[in-house]
Amino acid sequence: MTRPTTSLAGSSPAAYPHHHDAAASRSETYRWGQLLIGIVCMAMIANLQYGWTLFVNPIAEKHGWSRAAIQVAFTIFVLTETWLVPIEGYLVDRFGPRPVVLVGGILCGLGWVLNSFASSLPLLYVAAAIGGLGAGAVYGTCVGNALKWFPDRRGLAAGMTAAGFGAGSALTIIPISTMIHTSGYEAAFLYFGIGQGLIVFLLAWALTRPPAHAAGSTNRNVQQSKRDYAPSEVLRSPVFWVMYAMFVMVAAGGLMATAQLAPIAQDFKIIDVPVNIMGLVLPALTFALAIDRVLNGITRPFFGWVSDRIGREQTMFVAFALEAVGILMLYHYGHHPVLFVVLTGIVFFAWGEIYSLFPSTCADTFGSKYAASNAGMLYTAKGTASLLVPLSSMLAAATGSWQAVFIAASAVNAAAALLAWFVLRPMRRRHIAQSRLSA
Repeated sequence: MTRPTTSLAGSSPAAYPHHHDAAASRSETYRWGQLLIGIVCMAMIANLQYGWTLFVNPIAEKHGWSRAAIQVAFTIFVLTETWLVPIEGYLVDRFGPRPVVLVGGILCGLGWVLNSFASSLPLLYVAAAIGGLGAGAVYGTCVGNALKWFPDRRGLAAGMTAAGFGAGSALTIIPISTMIHTSGYEAAFLYFGIGQGLIVFLLAWALTRPPAHAAGSTNRNVQQSKRDYAPSEVLRSPVFWVMYAMFVMVAAGGLMATAQLAPIAQDFKIIDVPVNIMGLVLPALTFALAIDRVLNGITRPFFGWVSDRIGREQTMFVAFALEAVGILMLYHYGHHPVLFVVLTGIVFFAWGEIYSLFPSTCADTFGSKYAASNAGMLYTAKGTASLLVPLSSMLAAATGSWQAVFIAASAVNAAAALLAWFVLRPMRRRHIAQSRLSA
């Protein structure tokens, strides 16, 4: 017997819909509404990562801690945000999105509130872990929800959701920067932490479980598995580990730029140099951060939409190659304030799409039923990549410049582009062909 429409609103396992009729009972408007809620929640947690670079120098100036020591907190944040997502994904698959995001919103707010009081490195690290746990719960849930609600447009849906995280901090970069300069970084942590966490908590109540079955993509360029793979099966699949390695390679360069942009601008001696673009005048770093957030957000639905049409691996090849070139150009020409702003925008535009391409590719390859758990396992690659961020500070300090860091980041992006075309593409084709035989 078909379950009633109201069962979809619940978060309990009993509310899980098992029939296509239940999925069909939800209107197109409703699933777009669910996507919008996820996007706003992602925007509210964006500053936990993308606003971090604004706090590094003020924290160092007040406490006398080294940049490398402070950036350990960023690494801890990313590790807890990513490596626990598989567990949070399992909870989403089991209980629905609402309770996971509710708790996540509380933890996100608590993390920044603790940052405002942190007078020692250990407390800064504890706050980073709490914030990371909360951000991972929100991120993993919202992306997993999008993959399940939109199996026919996974690239676009995952991209729009991830865009909330990529561009969500764009509107608040200037207010946070202003508050840091006028009231201190502690006030910025406190008030923005409470506000962001509260909004996530309230929106979580409107999230509902996606349908169990919905029509997938009909585009021949987007190959999708005909059966669902449990996480234990995914971990035994070679194609998963190729995707994981590629994710680490591309994420490392982008995370380095995210965390180190302010120190790089300071070493290039352009951090406060006024930049005038189309009549808008801002300090180089502030301008770069604002534009980067917008482009880093736009790239996710854009490349996701492109991949829905031309295929995942083809899109990866283009984007990763562009990133490799952009990183090299930033190193060579970034000492000019205007070029610094423009080139960092290109770097972020060519990097942010990994957060739409990899989740959608994962769901295409391994199915929808365990999409949150499986995408969560792949997302831990971001945590693995974050381990390289403090190493980039040490490498720059040891060599006296950022040259080695930039060259390495460019090289691994070029390698990832080649892997997408020559390795991942044929492997996925074989995997999906096999899935159709065993479905």
